[in-house]
Amino acid sequence: MNLAVEQVWPLAGLVLCALPLWRLGMRAGEHPALDLLPADPFSNVVDALLRLLGALTIAALVLGLAGPYRKEQQVERIGHGAHIVLLLDRSNSMDNTFAGKAPDVGHLNGGSGEESKAAAARRLLTQFVDHRDHDLIGVAAYSTSPLFVMPLTENKPAVRAAIAATAQPALAYTNVSKGLALALSYFDDRPVSGSRIVLLVSDGAAVIDPDSEAKLRQLFKQRQVRLYWVFLRTANSPGLFEMPTDPRDDNAQAMPERYLHLFFSSLNIPYQAYEAENPGAMRQAIDDINRLEHRPLHYFERIPKQDLTPLCYRVGAGLAALLIGAKLCEVKY
Repeated sequence: MNLAVEQVWPLAGLVLCALPLWRLGMRAGEHPALDLLPADPFSNVVDALLRLLGALTIAALVLGLAGPYRKEQQVERIGHGAHIVLLLDRSNSMDNTFAGKAPDVGHLNGGSGEESKAAAARRLLTQFVDHRDHDLIGVAAYSTSPLFVMPLTENKPAVRAAIAATAQPALAYTNVSKGLALALSYFDDRPVSGSRIVLLVSDGAAVIDPDSEAKLRQLFKQRQVRLYWVFLRTANSPGLFEMPTDPRDDNAQAMPERYLHLFFSSLNIPYQAYEAENPGAMRQAIDDINRLEHRPLHYFERIPKQDLTPLCYRVGAGLAALLIGAKLCEVKY
């Protein structure tokens, strides 16, 4: 049973439902010889209906006092989409524009000035979520430490609110390995159904130590995850695919983004990197991901607890109104 009540003791009042069956409450009329009256089936039906309405009115009001509700349910759904974890970089540099400067005052005040990379990411990811009708989407972030924001859910308003919540002031560092480990943990104890995606949005990288590399290799292999990296490239900064002019600079400390890209490429998983030097390029990358990831998806939608008390009182009030109307139609003589 999916129905329950907040309080059981009011249900004892259901015995009162027998009152209308015993006494209707209509005025009794006298007649010198009732046996002489012809049979009146219509009146008998009306009498039975009025008694039934009285019993149902009492039952509805008593149930309202008990606080009935429908329990939380899970409904099986089949659609086309993916399990997606949005992993957002919240280091200080994300609060700068693509030109590497602080956002214009006009934009901060709601005007048309140049927006920060973080603001552009939030805006475009919100649009991305709006076009993914059947996905389960979670939100995570990272800076010095990983930040759990929203678990995988089909509730799109909650996801949009989680993305908006990442507008809080950024922190100092970029610990991408811990952020990726947190994002991959979203798929723990979940059956493999549809595509599993980690969408990393970052404007930089950091050196990953060998132990973290080994752990991430194992996690990516076990979770069967696809990885997309939207790299928000600041103007005049090294890209993911550039070779250093000086061989001495070809190392993870000097070019962390390039070496992080090489690490992702060596994971033997479906991986795609995008360089976005402006909001338009970022939109193109997200549109590309939105177009590619539409595979059959089997999932369970969680329907929250539903309070039925207002419904009981509305039904009780409606039935009581019918009884009052019947009473007003009573003939007086």
